[in-house]
Amino acid sequence: MSQFALIDYGAGNLRSVANALRAAGAGDVAVTADPDVVARAERIVLPGVGAFAACMAGLTAIDGMVDAMTARVRGDGAPFLGICVGMQLMADAGEEHGRHAGLGWIGGTVRAFVPAADLRVPHMGWNDVTPALAHPVIAGGEAYYLHGYHFADVAAADVLATSAHGEKFVAAVGRENMMGVQFHPEKSQRYGIALLERFLAWRP
Repeated sequence: MSQFALIDYGAGNLRSVANALRAAGAGDVAVTADPDVVARAERIVLPGVGAFAACMAGLTAIDGMVDAMTARVRGDGAPFLGICVGMQLMADAGEEHGRHAGLGWIGGTVRAFVPAADLRVPHMGWNDVTPALAHPVIAGGEAYYLHGYHFADVAAADVLATSAHGEKFVAAVGRENMMGVQFHPEKSQRYGIALLERFLAWRP
């Protein structure tokens, strides 16, 4: 059994995420597009860089992958971490280039930042992570973000942390054994490695 499955669906900075997981103490990281590997993994990480629709299309194009993820995460309770667009795909839908269905694991819609004269989009660089609820993986600090869309209309019970870029936005979501972060732990230096260490130790 592979201890950690890092899903390769053509939409993530896999080498950097894999290196960060190993730096955090993950011994056996399988970078994989094989649903059978995902179905047996103890922990699952879904990265994501790019547009919501393209990422969702890449994921669903792998025969059996969404079913394997759903069975292992929703059915068996394997700890799951979504990163950036990987977190956004947990939503009901995304509104980038039209409305597109997501995984529907956590209620909400991924929407664009509201433009403002002094607001640069995409939101890029270091910004706060402010815990909204006590959670064993989330801690306050600063992390690195790169995104033009954010997870909106989330129930308060599912919001683990927030940040602000012209408006307050969701920095982390979670429910039961599932969680996602809008920022990039693999680019967030000590803060990111510490978060991944806590994810690897998490026993939901």
